[in-house]
Amino acid sequence: MDIFQISKKGGREINEDSIGVFFSDDKKKIYLICADGLGGHGKGEEASAIAVACVEELAKASKEAKTFFEEFFKETERRIQKRQRDEGTPNDFKTTSVVAVIDGEKFRCAHIGDSRLYYFREGKILFRTLDHSVPQMLVLAGELKEKKIRNHPDRNRLLRVLGQNDDEVRFEISEEITIKNDDALLLCSDGFWELIDENKMRRMLKKSSNAKEWGELMEKEVLRNGKKREMDNYSAICVIVN
Repeated sequence: MDIFQISKKGGREINEDSIGVFFSDDKKKIYLICADGLGGHGKGEEASAIAVACVEELAKASKEAKTFFEEFFKETERRIQKRQRDEGTPNDFKTTSVVAVIDGEKFRCAHIGDSRLYYFREGKILFRTLDHSVPQMLVLAGELKEKKIRNHPDRNRLLRVLGQNDDEVRFEISEEITIKNDDALLLCSDGFWELIDENKMRRMLKKSSNAKEWGELMEKEVLRNGKKREMDNYSAICVIVN
């Protein structure tokens, strides 16, 4: 696996995104996470950091993907709720999360919120997570075109996040995918994907000989499209299978 990571504050004072790549103790599994914190005043930064720390701890045990996802979301929610109680701020400390497990020739992911994972094969998008947001629900209902999500006025209205204090954490787990050489993964926060469309992602992947080159090409496009607007934090983990 060739892996490249980037996480920057964009036009904001604080970077509330957190990312991480971790290996199980037996080195047989790779765990990846991109989390985008919500809450302001640094609370989002802490919430996303809690999620990443939880992945790092749980990754060591090298558990099967579905079990790992269930434990991760349950434990991260517990820790965030505890922080909310300790601080007396029930409406703060929230985060999205997209997490992936690469286990030999198998791959699986889970997510909550609008941080995304894209899976590419032979220049095409084989799979993408679907946002837990108002415009994504409008797309699924046939009331909005997919390409309109990026500039929709309600794009930041999320329906599910960690720290929401629901009775149960409602996350989604993907089907298992068998990995092939030259497949590629992109985990990214909304501050990244909103400023680069999928066609550019694919074309830049074709031009790139490694994950770093791909990530840097995409970052240039993000920065170009982010000029003259208030850029959000942006983060990405790029993976190319070789």
